[in-house]
Amino acid sequence: MKKKNLFLAKKAEDSTLNQYWFSEQTIEFLVDHIESIYQNGQKIGFLSTPSIYCSLKNQEVKQNSALFEFDLKLNKEKGFVFYDFNKPLEGLDQFKNYFDIILIDPPFITEEVWSKYAQTINYIKKEDAKILCCSIKENAKMLYELVKVVPQQYKPSIPHLIYQYDFYCNYEHEMLKKVNDEIGF
Repeated sequence: MKKKNLFLAKKAEDSTLNQYWFSEQTIEFLVDHIESIYQNGQKIGFLSTPSIYCSLKNQEVKQNSALFEFDLKLNKEKGFVFYDFNKPLEGLDQFKNYFDIILIDPPFITEEVWSKYAQTINYIKKEDAKILCCSIKENAKMLYELVKVVPQQYKPSIPHLIYQYDFYCNYEHEMLKKVNDEIGF
């Protein structure tokens, strides 16, 4: 029998923070993907993606990662960095041009919010950083303009949202070219 994801078992979604977790299968996919693209010593930034950060299996990856999060219930996580997208650069001085890989899933999908996240991404990323985002397909043009990412075939399952999200990234990887059999497209 397969073990249930511990993060999902312990941390309920909080609609007041607009938290909607990926499905267990999507979390497992993202953890496997991030751990597969990680190379020795690289730094990974998880922006508003606690379900992925908290589910990492590889301890070296986790030790080289930071979770940028507003929800103070997660502040006991070793890599926790308080993050308020309304103040997109506050408290980030030590992370300027720091991250090799960045995973982002904002609580809101508006251009105003994405513009603030883009400020953070562009500040904390290394020049050749791999960026993986999650948003609706209608945001494709805007996301390309903000952080130069393009839609991928693999789409996440987010059970408590009524609309489908897409993944966007600025690199190619075979895992992202597959169909998510959980949603069938």
